[in-house]
Amino acid sequence: MKQDWKPGTLIYPLPAAMISCGSNPDEYNIITLSWLGTICTNPPMCYISVRPERHSYNIIKKNMEFVINITTEELAHTTDWCGVRSGKDFNKFEEMKLTPGKASIVKAPIIEESPLSIECRVKEIMSLGSHDMFIADVVNVKADDKYIDKATGKFNLEDARPIAYSHGEYYKMGENIGHFGWSVKKK
Repeated sequence: MKQDWKPGTLIYPLPAAMISCGSNPDEYNIITLSWLGTICTNPPMCYISVRPERHSYNIIKKNMEFVINITTEELAHTTDWCGVRSGKDFNKFEEMKLTPGKASIVKAPIIEESPLSIECRVKEIMSLGSHDMFIADVVNVKADDKYIDKATGKFNLEDARPIAYSHGEYYKMGENIGHFGWSVKKK
């Protein structure tokens, strides 16, 4: 038997990501988010949702760019710390000993320690209530060479051990139980 709950956002798990923003080192900041996702494949588009009172909100709105940096088990503590501390009070790159790297297209920095950095240019901002959604074009992806299979060219994100966020908790990813299409594959 199921019981009714008040409407809520219980679509979990979600990726835990560090979003880097700012157009110069004096402005660089990191915000940890799980309210993010894919919108479209062609053209490649994604979104992040940010509360207007967050320090990074105005930085992203002013520059209309950000970078989604995928996080890992190794970066779990850093990911959480960057989510609960404000860039008004801390230089998160310095405090967490992260390296702001040069993105290829956008001015916002990548986080060098992240296995995958997705450079985004904001296309539209939608005010939705508690959060505003930044809809963005993906303009470049920077992938760490050590996770690229030399024979196939495939990026093996699972080797980086990404983490997920679920209802207030961070989790390691589980074992592979299948791949897309495996349920109908002909013998």
